[in-house]
Amino acid sequence: MEEAEHDGVAAQRERLMESLRTYGSHYAELSRRFAAWLGLHSTDATAVLEIAAADERGAPLSPARLSERISLSSGATTALLNRLEAAGHITRVREHTDRRVVTLRSGGHIQERADEFFGPLAHRLDGTMSSYPPQFLERFQSFMTDLNTAMDAHLTEQGTAPAPSPDAPRDPAHRRR
Repeated sequence: MEEAEHDGVAAQRERLMESLRTYGSHYAELSRRFAAWLGLHSTDATAVLEIAAADERGAPLSPARLSERISLSSGATTALLNRLEAAGHITRVREHTDRRVVTLRSGGHIQERADEFFGPLAHRLDGTMSSYPPQFLERFQSFMTDLNTAMDAHLTEQGTAPAPSPDAPRDPAHRRR
């Protein structure tokens, strides 16, 4: 009985992970379509969305923080920011007392375009979430925070660990003799 219950929980977890992968795929496809709609490369559109979202939250990004968020080198981020600034999609401002600190701000039209593109989906998702009680959403938010923390820790560890050689066995228990 206990084994069957464990198998049921394992199957439930697998279904949940598959649903999260599907949601991630849908999000990636939506981002790709937004980029095409704006006439931008997908990396440029991702950067614009990161800058606009941070700006909207009242926590604007620095170029270094953007570089971390979109996984680009500082040189590649500078080239990207030059393109976006030349197109009028973003501005770099020095609004801190330390004038060396650069803050990224989105152009007003970007937020309008993002609202136009994502607004119908946001409305649909809000309608879907409104059918769930606040306590459920709070628990789900906590669950997602825990999953993201685990993923962040794994990515951090992967970033510091040397990449395995192509010849190395993937299963640590498997040893060549």
